Order: sequence, then C-alpha cells, then structure tokens
Amino acid sequence: MSAIWAGTPLLGHWRGYLLRAGCCEKGTTLVKYILRRVLFIIPLLFAISIVIFVIIQLPPGDYLTTYITQLETSGITVSEDVAAALKRQYGLDQPIYTQYFIWMKNIITRGDFGRSFGWNKPVSEILAERIPLTAVVSLLTTAFVYLVSIPIGIYSATHKYSFLDYLATFFGFFGLSVPGFLLALVLMWLMYANFGIQVSGLFSSEFVAAPWSMARVLDMLKRLWFPLLIIGMSGTAGLIRVLRGNLLDELKKQYVITARAKGLPERKVIMRYPVRIALNPVISTIGWILPGIIGGETLTSIVLNLQTTGPVLLQAVKTQDMYLAGAITLIMSALTIIGTLIADILLVYLDPRIRFGQSGS
Repeated sequence: MSAIWAGTPLLGHWRGYLLRAGCCEKGTTLVKYILRRVLFIIPLLFAISIVIFVIIQLPPGDYLTTYITQLETSGITVSEDVAAALKRQYGLDQPIYTQYFIWMKNIITRGDFGRSFGWNKPVSEILAERIPLTAVVSLLTTAFVYLVSIPIGIYSATHKYSFLDYLATFFGFFGLSVPGFLLALVLMWLMYANFGIQVSGLFSSEFVAAPWSMARVLDMLKRLWFPLLIIGMSGTAGLIRVLRGNLLDELKKQYVITARAKGLPERKVIMRYPVRIALNPVISTIGWILPGIIGGETLTSIVLNLQTTGPVLLQAVKTQDMYLAGAITLIMSALTIIGTLIADILLVYLDPRIRFGQSGS
C-alpha cells in the first residue's frame, strides 16, 4: 500500500495533508475503538443474560406457584397431577440451565423471546404493542428536557444571583424534591376539579381500543403534553442544576480569564469551550436515556395510566413471568451498553481533552 502511495504524487500529497491534519489517525482510531467495543458487547450481553435469568428465578417458587396460589385462594383446588401437567406445559419441569439455553437459542435463531405466562401470548407481540408508545413518550420527553434545561442552565450560570437564576434554582429544587407520581396525582385532581378535564392516559376513552388511524394519532398528540411535563420535570430540574454548577466551575478557570483579557466577545468565550466541557454530564446521560425509552417512568406511568412497558415489567416481576421480565430487562441492558458507547464517542468530539486510545499526555 505504501508503494502505491509513493508512486502516486497526487495521492501522496493528499495523504501527507491528511496525516498532518490528523484526520486519518483519528478516523482509524475511532473505527478500531468502535469495533473493539462492539466485540466486547457480545460476551458482555451473554453474561448479563445469565445474571438476569438467574435473578428473576431467585425468589422461591415460579409463575406456576403464584398461579396455583391464586386459584386456591379463589376456592379452586388444583391436584398434583394437574400441577405437574401445567409444569410440563410451561416448560418449568426443566432445570434452570436448560430453560436458559432454550431461551437463548430461540432468541438467537428466531428472535423469539418466549411466551408470556401471564398474558398467554408471545413476548414479542406484547413488546410490539408497548415499545412504540414508550419510545414516543420517552424521546419527546428527552427532547423537552434538553431544549428546556440547557438554555436555562447556561443563562443561570452566566447571570448568577439574578432573579431568573433564583427562579431556576427554586424550580430545580422543587423538581428534584417532589416525586413525579405525586405531582401527577395533584395536577390530575386540579385539572379535573377546576376544568373538568381528564388528563390520564394517552388516549381518550373512544380511542383506547380503536385501531390506528389519523384521528387516533391526533388524539394522542393532544394528550401527550401532560405526561411529557410530569415525566420531564425531574430530569429538567436535575440537568439545570448540573449544567449550572459545571459551567460556573469552568468560567473561573484560567483559560476563560485569558480569553476575556484578550478581548474576545463574551458569547464566543462562553460557547467556545466552557459550555462544551460543562455539557459532559448531559452527554453522558445518553447511556441512561436509551433504556429509559423501554422502561419509562414506571410509577408515573401507572398513575397516569400510560400504555408503556414500565407497568408491564413491574407486573411481570411481581408474578415471576420470567420470559417477559427477562426480555424487557435484557433489551434495557443492551440499550444501556449501546447508549454508553454513543456517549463515549460524542464526548471525544465535545471535549478536546478526551482522546481515543491515549493514556495521558
């Protein structure tokens, strides 16, 4: 390859230019870093799947035990022969390692996450119903949190002790201290008591069980503002406080003082490096955002009667519906790993102090 470059003056010229600019090394290092991390993800996911499967089955009994207990509580007697037949039907008569290998084999070969005991349907069908709605709520909430918190956090840091800074500080403490589900209950009561408006749920009563149509989509969009406000409250408040604190620390550093002494415009001084570096924690939270798309705010979703995956996961854990709980938890773990990788890559371009493959200099 070097001979080809050496024998081609034009290509050799551009190669020298790119090497001086550092583009080739940076691109090659980035690709190597991503490949190394992706290869590391595969065994990590296998290890996580084992831990998930074991933890879900750690409590005494299983789904069948819970199901039989419920039947006996209602006055129905279940004989040992019937219980044994149900165990064979659900595949619970096999050792735990056999159940795990069958589950993983079906996931890898067919994309089959198993069958939910409680819902009596394939897990993939349940996730197909819930994940799109969860993704819409979570992505819009994330956009709301970033669009509100970043400008307020920057303004609050650059106008310290102003009226709006005190207001943002009060809002931050309020959002962090009041649980989302409690705020949802209070606002739901206020909206109904004063305006007669029912704000719970993603759909009006006539659209809950209706097939998808433009009217149903518009109805959902009209009701989305309330869950976005409630779920995004704590995240917005937290990011405002973090960004304000980090930016205040950066503005006191010597390079900012030097830039101001040289007469650079204040906007350029602040936005060039201090804001980029102060945004590090915001970018780092991408690793938490992606699993949040699947998990959602469980308690708030229950209070608001949202058709997301959070309540489904809670119910699956309570009833030891292992394939449903395992599938949701495994997807959330995979998204956490992917989100962390994306955050690491973005941080390299956001923060000039971070470099791939360098132990320090």
